[in-house]
Amino acid sequence: MAGYLVNDERKVTTHRFIEMKQKGEKISMLTSYDFTTAGIVDRAGIDGILIGDSASNVMVGNTTTLPMTVDQMIYHARAVVNGVKRALVVCDMPFGSYQVGSHVAVSNAIRIMKESGCDALKLEGGVEIIDGVKRILDAGIPVMGHLGLTPQSINKFGTYAVRAKEEREAEKLLNDARLLAETGCFAVVLEKVPAALAEQVTAEISVPTIGIGAGAYCDGQILVIADMLGMTQGFSPRFLRRYADLNSIMTDAVGQYVTDVKSGDFPNESESY
Repeated sequence: MAGYLVNDERKVTTHRFIEMKQKGEKISMLTSYDFTTAGIVDRAGIDGILIGDSASNVMVGNTTTLPMTVDQMIYHARAVVNGVKRALVVCDMPFGSYQVGSHVAVSNAIRIMKESGCDALKLEGGVEIIDGVKRILDAGIPVMGHLGLTPQSINKFGTYAVRAKEEREAEKLLNDARLLAETGCFAVVLEKVPAALAEQVTAEISVPTIGIGAGAYCDGQILVIADMLGMTQGFSPRFLRRYADLNSIMTDAVGQYVTDVKSGDFPNESESY
């Protein structure tokens, strides 16, 4: 299958994200956590790459995103930035790096930007963290919001089920989205919320919405790369479309390598000096 033809090779910026919404052009995003993968994703034509704190699950094997530290996020973000030429690179601020107060939030935000070289940061939450968002924006750092299912709050909610199905929570999400946009966030991720609510938010705010499990009416979509490439197993939410089965491909390739080494077939004469 041929890749997407990128007509504009310019570096994608936060301003371009907003332009894309205004033009009705859908925004494509994926996560990445390392140099090699990020380079492949970037060359394939992706608009934005998120260094998600989902690295905690995908790269380390933790059951939640909570253990990720600022140092670990900087490590992954630096690797991704080194592999990217075109895509907008956004880094998650990990749990505990911004919730404790606006002064701590802006200090950590500045450090992540300086040491990683990424283009923007993503924070989870609405009115509860708005002071930190304002301070970070005032420091000249672009911010992407994140509402709906917020994995850093998993111990509060106790479930990864769809959020904002009830009227009260839906109204809060809508108000939080308006607040984030009005404060200056350049985009808002909507995770696992009803499609009708995501459509309403998308229509009412001036900045793009990026959906994951939020239906087709968002301005863009994001998936975790290990999930959409079929590297992970046992995780099959309704919103996930697998575009490959790398788990099987990689297992078969490693198995063949083991067989060739054991049999003496590798390396052969042409593979020797």
